Amino acid sequence: MILTPGQRHDSTQAVALLDGLTFAKGLADRGYAGADFVAYLHERGCEAVIPPHQRAKVQREYDAWLYRERHLVECCFNKLKHFRRIFSRFDKLDRSFLGFVQFACALVWLR
Repeated sequence: MILTPGQRHDSTQAVALLDGLTFAKGLADRGYAGADFVAYLHERGCEAVIPPHQRAKVQREYDAWLYRERHLVECCFNKLKHFRRIFSRFDKLDRSFLGFVQFACALVWLR
């Protein structure tokens, strides 16, 4: 996990999170449909399963059936938001917040 400021988009850290991992397909939402990130996936030999932006001039093809599996990630975020300390971000320090997020992930995983 990489923690970013609240006003910063998560896609800025996507490449850093994926370094060192191998996979055949990259599933992400429209926020990650930027040309740079899609090109990064193709350079690694991955298929980008990311719907293009609605106003994009070139509508890229993607596997809509496989894209439905992304709901598993959204369900994980929903389970984490059940912890009041996460959804309201009571912690002042980043390391305290990140530590509790990791602890909550472990609790969700153990259920």
